Amino acid sequence: MLSRVADTIYWMARYMERTNGMLRVLKTNYISSQEELTDFSWRSVLYTYGGLPPDDITEIEEDSIKVMDYILLDRNNLLSVINNIIRSRECARAIQDHITREVWQCLNDYYHSIRNPDIAYLMRSGDPVSILDSLIQHSLFYNGTVDITMPRGEGFNYLNIGKLLERSIQTADILNIKLRELNYDSNDRLEAPALRYLLNSLSGYELYFKIYRGNFTLDNVLQLILYNTNYPHSILYCLQQLNSNFEKLSTESLPENYNRLEFLLGKAMNNVKYSNMRSTNGEVLQQFLVQTRKELIEIANSFNQFYFGNT
Repeated sequence: MLSRVADTIYWMARYMERTNGMLRVLKTNYISSQEELTDFSWRSVLYTYGGLPPDDITEIEEDSIKVMDYILLDRNNLLSVINNIIRSRECARAIQDHITREVWQCLNDYYHSIRNPDIAYLMRSGDPVSILDSLIQHSLFYNGTVDITMPRGEGFNYLNIGKLLERSIQTADILNIKLRELNYDSNDRLEAPALRYLLNSLSGYELYFKIYRGNFTLDNVLQLILYNTNYPHSILYCLQQLNSNFEKLSTESLPENYNRLEFLLGKAMNNVKYSNMRSTNGEVLQQFLVQTRKELIEIANSFNQFYFGNT
């Protein structure tokens, strides 16, 4: 497969996975903002997804509709959901010969849906949760369409690599958003609603309830989000599956390039697998998340350099 094609498939998957994570964060934070009518701040979300200078963040951080409008629909925000979907559709258009007709149609429908003027009007004057739910349904439909229509070839491996790498970064970011709201202070006790919002942002609430029977503690949440290999959003699961998909590229790779990525993936996976993060040491936990994210970005940059030929 041409490196240009592999790069485009990889980024199509990353943009779509990023979109799904952002939509879920917006939904759970909006619901939380309606329950906490005073002192609710979107600062951590804006810091992660907004790209705004501090003064601009301060200006809108307590206005839920303005924040959602900026992160969801603002074309001037390079990190916005609508820009992610536009980029993903552009990627799909460029590689139509390498994806199925159903995947292209799914992305095209998503693109036209979010550009519908009714979306902006209803979000600003109606019920934002309904709008977010409709967009999340598009993301679910896309994932299902990819799973049941895409052939299991080299392109599918690059698609999964992009999806899993982005999902692991999103998991680290979403966990960091919630912990940053507490200033990583382990003396601040997270109440059950806050933990539910975190788990719902990562599609993990139902699994958590089945495992821990509703006993909400931050240590249990960390165990699920970081280490549970039956949970498709855990960082360890994503790294293991990413490594599995990467191994399938061994026969198509230059040995020196494959070895470089194999080392980075193995190091990141083992650093997570053999850690034992607890909520009692907020400083260590913060350093762990920062280091893990740094290693994930290093993996992404190495794919960009050694497999896609970009500098």
